[in-house]
Amino acid sequence: MLQSLAGSSCVRLVERHRSAWCFAFLVLGYLLYLVFGAVVFSSVELPYEDLLRQELRKLKRRFLEEHECLSEQQLEQFLGRVLEASNYGVSVLSNASGNWNWDFTSALFFASTVLSTTGYGHTVPLSDGGKAFCIIYSVIGIPFTLLFLTAVVQRVTIHVTRRPVLYFHVRWGFSKQVVAIVHAVLLGFVTVSCFFFIPAAVFSILEDDWNFLESFYFCFISLSTIGLGDYVPGEGYNQKFRELYKIGITCYLLLGLIAMLVVLETFCELHELKKFRKMFYVKKDKDEDRVHIIEHDQLSFSSIADQAAGPKEDRKQNEPFVGPQSSAHPDGSAGN
Repeated sequence: MLQSLAGSSCVRLVERHRSAWCFAFLVLGYLLYLVFGAVVFSSVELPYEDLLRQELRKLKRRFLEEHECLSEQQLEQFLGRVLEASNYGVSVLSNASGNWNWDFTSALFFASTVLSTTGYGHTVPLSDGGKAFCIIYSVIGIPFTLLFLTAVVQRVTIHVTRRPVLYFHVRWGFSKQVVAIVHAVLLGFVTVSCFFFIPAAVFSILEDDWNFLESFYFCFISLSTIGLGDYVPGEGYNQKFRELYKIGITCYLLLGLIAMLVVLETFCELHELKKFRKMFYVKKDKDEDRVHIIEHDQLSFSSIADQAAGPKEDRKQNEPFVGPQSSAHPDGSAGN
């Protein structure tokens, strides 16, 4: 008997705080996912980093042995300056791109990566004025971009998602949930094909040093706004039609970002995902809301009553004093 009562009380306690338990498991799962990613990246990339370090040490030692007139300190100063310039997008290699990093098309590409928060990092402002303007430009431009993308995605979603689902639901009588799921899957497949696989094939042809995997990696890193900057198109040696190429990449990134947001919005509108998301949200207590509404109404009513009673009291105070009338007896004589 006691065990059944304790079990039922535990069940009621869990059901009462179900949202909090789900949120705790969500936080725990996210932390575990972070640790899992760190373990995998470290185990996969650390051996390659170690091999690269050993190779660089051998090259440096061999170079110093072949050029005894050059000290190690002078070589490190030169390499440090070269690496610093490389971080700003300037290279001293003879086979590097001879184009400027801040011509109009390159600046347009840079502005698009800043406003979309992609930020490859291959080109950065060099001057203090450029850094200050980048801050001001981003503070205004990023919310402006969010507003622009929200408006565009809302309009596109109506024509691409809601109307087709409603048409098949009303015209053919299919279940709205089933139609929404099938439509979301098809839309995701079309988006991945048009903005990932096909552009990856194009980039693998236009970029000499990129294979299909590297091109697909660039498309995903760019359209997900991660923007690591290890692969940037249009920076090769003697790139043909570089200005037109940069403008095309800018348009591709903008359209691809809109397409990604439309797909995400389509999946977020699925009934199953809405139900799943609500598991982690704070549920409003209807009784508390009702109490707050009643208290607010009572407060408003009392304030209105006070305001209405105020002029009446003022009128009474302004009226001349009138003494109480003496009450008469039934026989007509005044009371003593």
